[in-house]
Amino acid sequence: MHTTDATVSDVKAMAGIQRRLAGRDLAPGEHYLDSGYPSADPVTAATKNGIAMVTPLLADHSPQARAAAGFAKSALRIDWATRTVRCPEEHAGPGWHPVTQHGRDAIVIEFAKADCGSCPVKDQCTNAARGNRMLTLRPKEIHEATAKARTEQDTPAWRTKYTLRAGIEGTVNQALDVTGLRRARYRGLPKVRLQHAFSAAAVTVVQLDAHWSDQPLRRVRTSRLERLAYRLTA
Repeated sequence: MHTTDATVSDVKAMAGIQRRLAGRDLAPGEHYLDSGYPSADPVTAATKNGIAMVTPLLADHSPQARAAAGFAKSALRIDWATRTVRCPEEHAGPGWHPVTQHGRDAIVIEFAKADCGSCPVKDQCTNAARGNRMLTLRPKEIHEATAKARTEQDTPAWRTKYTLRAGIEGTVNQALDVTGLRRARYRGLPKVRLQHAFSAAAVTVVQLDAHWSDQPLRRVRTSRLERLAYRLTA
């Protein structure tokens, strides 16, 4: 259980938790997270601590990827040694510009207007008014980690494994129902942190008791409005 000020983002809190666990040799091999956490930087940082983040990474948001037509970033071949990118028509993008965007390192690639202008498949690659394809990459380590994660999450094996995340949501709901975790009973972060620690311990005891006494899981509750909807559609 980790408690922070309300202004601290979930991603920053997660990174601190992972570092502390790694420092105590308690880092988990896999860390299951919902879609509110993942981006290229946290995934790469977690890997350095020996932690594989099992979380759905945001998809490629380029126009080509969103339309599922044309050449998305994955269709281009990157040569990190020569700092060039080749399109499916074998044109090389000679413009390789390291930049800083939103406080993060990035690389802007620009293809020659002469190559793009006469390309027979230009419409599948870019519709930019300037006439040539440009794209933004993250540094090699982050780019490759992101590409690998996106490939894995499209497999049935990954989706089956990610279903384990549903158990976490059940635990969170149980903590809210049993201990009233959503409302702080005290003023000041130290006291609220202590309240949350006691709440986590209480939920653990409840779950252990259910496990040892072989109690079946409670049925999912259905609201009256939902039951009425079922009747109307029957």
